[in-house]
Amino acid sequence: MTTIDVPDPGADRLTDLRRGLAERADAAGLLDLAYRTVDAPIGSCLVVVGPEGLLRLAFEVEDHASVLEDLAEVVSPRILADRRRTDQVARELDEYFAGARRDFEVPVDLGLSRGFRRTVLDELRNVGYGSTISYAALAESAGNPKAVRVVGSACASNPVPIVVPCHRVVRSDGTTGAYRGGSEAKVALLAMEADASR
Repeated sequence: MTTIDVPDPGADRLTDLRRGLAERADAAGLLDLAYRTVDAPIGSCLVVVGPEGLLRLAFEVEDHASVLEDLAEVVSPRILADRRRTDQVARELDEYFAGARRDFEVPVDLGLSRGFRRTVLDELRNVGYGSTISYAALAESAGNPKAVRVVGSACASNPVPIVVPCHRVVRSDGTTGAYRGGSEAKVALLAMEADASR
């Protein structure tokens, strides 16, 4: 019996092939969404960038494959891993988790949110690093003091948590409340910002 050794293309070669595919698809106008994962102290985060900016940031508990499938159905099936188009958000997240960044500059696309929920997310961007706001106060500042439940829903469905800081929204009694990335992640983010603000 004769055996033939087939060379293993190796991880570097596969990375080069993927990069080349993404570059060619982008140059041909065939790449609508680019994604990558970013390692963070709260777990792996999936970032997805579209033509208008960061469209989605998903926590590890959200099942990244399912998030990508949903985006392929709702936004576009033309989605590939591409480090080039996701470099800015990855760099800014790394800086944020290292305590070197308090404000994000990456363009954000809130097209997955609509109506008053979108208004809430726009207002959330004014809640500063290391500070918190109650759901009731956020409803009032967004122009509808009676819409506390909608504010909670907007935070729970925020497509770009951390960058649009829904983790800074707490209950009126000061307890943290729920969070898309899990309560432990929310507590960790608030503690990290509080420590860095001292």
